[in-house]
Amino acid sequence: MAHFTDIRALAFDLDGTLVDSAPGLADAIDRTLADLKLPAAGIERVSTWIGNGADVMMSRALTYALGREPQPDEQRDARALFDRHYADTVEAGSTLFPQVKATLETLQTKGIPLALVTNKPTPFVAPLLASLGIADAFSLIIGGDDVIVKKPHPAAIFLVLGKFGLLPGQLLFVGDSRNDILAAQAAGVPNIGMTFGYNYGEPIATSQPDLTLNSFDELLPALGL
Repeated sequence: MAHFTDIRALAFDLDGTLVDSAPGLADAIDRTLADLKLPAAGIERVSTWIGNGADVMMSRALTYALGREPQPDEQRDARALFDRHYADTVEAGSTLFPQVKATLETLQTKGIPLALVTNKPTPFVAPLLASLGIADAFSLIIGGDDVIVKKPHPAAIFLVLGKFGLLPGQLLFVGDSRNDILAAQAAGVPNIGMTFGYNYGEPIATSQPDLTLNSFDELLPALGL
């Protein structure tokens, strides 16, 4: 894997890559829809809406439940309800995927800088990482509110490159959805797609990442570690 030989740092997506967050997100969405006297969506459907940030996810939920595009005031009110419910469900409804913690710890012991780049609203990120015991793994955390435009735009990845002082070929981005791969490709950054994530119900291979992996611990041999 010659294109991974110059890697000096890694950046990771969060939902669907490090964390199985669909149960907590689905719970918060269904509570929100119940408040609005709308039908529940359920975890299987919600898992196909994850990846573009809370506003887009809530818009998809409302479009499903209403059978039409939501009005701006409906979107605003539903997002406020969602934020309140998700604050109650984010930690209980989120678990690390297998081998994530051990793999991150191994990368840390190798002295490799790690960044987190997520479209999740920033206020939810730090408490979630702390509850999962992986907050200390990352020297840089970029949430959905920390850049003007979210993935698939490469802005957040460019920010990582600038903060770490790296050229694009020196950063490896690891994600589970087409947003992650598109952002990495737009930034000229080598990338890996994890097959166990959400990706709107599509195989990650269709986004043509540089490499696909089926298990998180496969990351170490892919880096020659």
